Amino acid sequence: MSSNTTNISLSHGAGWAAFTAWFGRAFEAYVARRSRTDRIQALEALSDKELSALGIRRDQIVQYVFRDLYWS
Repeated sequence: MSSNTTNISLSHGAGWAAFTAWFGRAFEAYVARRSRTDRIQALEALSDKELSALGIRRDQIVQYVFRDLYWS
């Protein structure tokens, strides 16, 4: 017969802190992405004339909304 011993800690120390930090970052990324999606939809709802007044072509909407990520 054999016996196995493990050192498994059931405390919520550093592992829990790392998980909550990760979850917080993931949630912030989701919120940022969601707000950009809303902006894309709002721009797509505009007419070509309205987009032209903003200096945007319809095929440039996504690049316009994410321009801070492309050229930062």
